[in-house]
Amino acid sequence: MPDETLEAYRARYRAIEGRLEAGLADADRAKVKADIVGLFKAVEAQIAELTTFKDEIRTLVDKWKAQQAAEGSSAPEFSGERPVVHADHIGASTFIEKGWSRLSLGDHEGAEQALLKAIELSPGDPQSEALLGWAQMLQAKYDDALMNFQKVLIREPTNALARINVGYICLKKRIFGEAIEHLSKAIRLDNDRKATLYAHFYLGLVYLEREMYEDAQTFFQKTLALGPNLIEAHFELGRAHWFNGETEEAKRAWAAGFAANKFNPWGKRCAETLKLVEGGGEPPRTL
Repeated sequence: MPDETLEAYRARYRAIEGRLEAGLADADRAKVKADIVGLFKAVEAQIAELTTFKDEIRTLVDKWKAQQAAEGSSAPEFSGERPVVHADHIGASTFIEKGWSRLSLGDHEGAEQALLKAIELSPGDPQSEALLGWAQMLQAKYDDALMNFQKVLIREPTNALARINVGYICLKKRIFGEAIEHLSKAIRLDNDRKATLYAHFYLGLVYLEREMYEDAQTFFQKTLALGPNLIEAHFELGRAHWFNGETEEAKRAWAAGFAANKFNPWGKRCAETLKLVEGGGEPPRTL
């Protein structure tokens, strides 16, 4: 990667600018042209190097997310598509793009700041509100996130991802009736595969929290039918069986979760819980 800093490039720029403003002799024209081209090429090369390095940083993000998953969070992972934005004279699009990028990288606080600025510049923009809701929800700022997702749903009632996020927030706030209403509607809409999958999973969690274990089992089983790779559903299915007094079924669920992906943090958690109960311990009642 080139050693020059932005300030060094600016110094080269100012030197060329000064020569141009002073006026050029015929003998200097070719030299100044070569200097301009050289500066342009140097900056272009550094941009290419930094762009490649920026992509490499995403591998660190993936590793960080994997470690977060190991802590047992059931929060939805951000999955919003890159926003469709258009250049504007007030600059809101720049902050929307920045907010999306920060969310994708797991920088939820930085995303929130960028998106608040976008909304300040362009109030009522539904893309900004939806992304801001994600950023706030993933920081456990549930009241603020709920307000923004509800604004989105007023304009876009069929936005299934926004609806399951409202359902998840209601689950965390223990507003179970509203959680069931929103998650059930997302299932009826069935217009987004990931939203339908997580709507079943979160309904399972709602019924597990309400100690309606057989209903919870039904939704976790449907979750696994829709998304066999959602290993946390095996873990929660095991808990639903265990607290319903079905210890052998619980053990089979945890064994299946570990067998499905022994390297996944939830697969490992299934194995740890299986070992715990076989040693006379109890699985956690709440996460």
